[in-house]
Amino acid sequence: MLQSRVPTLSKQIKITSPQITGILRRYNHTAAPREHAIAFIGLGAMGSQMANNLFSKHIAVASSDQSPAFVVCDGLQKVAIAFATELRERFPRAQIDVVDTPYDATTRASTIVTMLPSSPQVNQVYLGSGGILPAILSLRYSSTLAIDSTTLDITTAKDVSAQMTKAGALMVDAPVSGGVVGAAAGTLSFMVGGSPEAFEKAKPYLEKMGKNIVHCGDSGTGLAVKICNNLILGINQVAVAEAMLLGTSLGLEPSLLAGVINNSTGRCWPSSVNNPVQGALPGQSPPCERDFQGGFASKLMLKDLNLALNAAKSVGVPVPLGKSSVEVYDDVTKIPERANKDFSVVYQYLKDQVRKE
Repeated sequence: MLQSRVPTLSKQIKITSPQITGILRRYNHTAAPREHAIAFIGLGAMGSQMANNLFSKHIAVASSDQSPAFVVCDGLQKVAIAFATELRERFPRAQIDVVDTPYDATTRASTIVTMLPSSPQVNQVYLGSGGILPAILSLRYSSTLAIDSTTLDITTAKDVSAQMTKAGALMVDAPVSGGVVGAAAGTLSFMVGGSPEAFEKAKPYLEKMGKNIVHCGDSGTGLAVKICNNLILGINQVAVAEAMLLGTSLGLEPSLLAGVINNSTGRCWPSSVNNPVQGALPGQSPPCERDFQGGFASKLMLKDLNLALNAAKSVGVPVPLGKSSVEVYDDVTKIPERANKDFSVVYQYLKDQVRKE
């Protein structure tokens, strides 16, 4: 899994610079009808790749008389402008609108996709004063489909969905698996929670960004599946780090040890794809081969593990290995540099403990 820092939407940026205003005007053509427009909010490492596929596979190839518009918004305005500039260079005739707030995006587009860091940003983008829900309420009776691919706590997701549904919108939670590589290739897996109607409406858009689209049930169930998956992933990465460190400390060659594990019952994604030891996977390029750069950040894994613990607590389920993994990643992320590196850097953390002992 690969992921870098995702810009937050913690501030509503007001455009005051004449230079930026001029840039925006270049993209704001005569507005297409709202029902023909799609908005993408959150253009971080994952969101930008997903938005690129949604645009190039849906909007750029549209053959209708009314060319659909693509509306983009990000907490860092320069990120949205850069993204629109790149698309405009590739598709000169496309209508691309860069807007300042989620409210503006919603008034221009009836389909909205969001990819945000976590629960606080989802609350703000959907329910805040400059958010999606106030815009829907101001439009009255206009149909809206919202697809949120953020990994966040289930309670927040259900609350936001309930308020959106009450306002007349359709909404699904659609967290993803596959990382930046999968996002760029358009091969993401989407775990979708929401009503059957909302799922069927969302599916054609999700198919432009992924390959495996699974309807998991009502609102929040997509997140439940994602949280369970990442609970396993985080625990397995620690286990692989421990085993690889033990084996190499006992004199085994990394490639030999990994080769046996990956053809035995210990095989898992952290061992066969995200192995944390250099040279363990000949011919492959896991994050450890580039100083753990460019992967799924340790701080994001810690966030997901905490989401799993909170969910487990809410239903009284014991997760002892999950708790242990949270403690490990809490220590890993206390070093800022490692917090932003791929979560397989846990191997380096354990290796440091050997040196201390």
